[in-house]
Amino acid sequence: MFGALDISASALVAQRTRLNVICANLANRNSLTDAAGNYAPFRRRVPILAPGDPTSGSGGGVHVKDVLLDQSPLQIKHEPNHPFADDKGLVYYPNVDPMVEMINAMEARRVYEANITAAEATKSMMQASLRLLA
Repeated sequence: MFGALDISASALVAQRTRLNVICANLANRNSLTDAAGNYAPFRRRVPILAPGDPTSGSGGGVHVKDVLLDQSPLQIKHEPNHPFADDKGLVYYPNVDPMVEMINAMEARRVYEANITAAEATKSMMQASLRLLA
């Protein structure tokens, strides 16, 4: 039974991390410079989830394996007067689509809620088992 709670807990942590990455993507959707002020359009981050391996000691469930940069093309706008425009007058903007991020956030929220429900069901089964033993 405790394994079931561990699996739900790992999923909750993974979905929280996923939501943090989504929030960072939305917060940086207009960022054109890095921390040093150099022109470097923000690239969308994508969390990679992987199953846990109970034999290696990492437990079952799921975990965030890595957070990768999305290599899809940056958005291009023709703005010849922009300070970061190239010789053709093009400015490259982050590859963050707010609609995609919002859909991903809604999905992560639903998965989070489903795992809360699973954890509550597991807890109820444990309580019922203890009542039968008492």
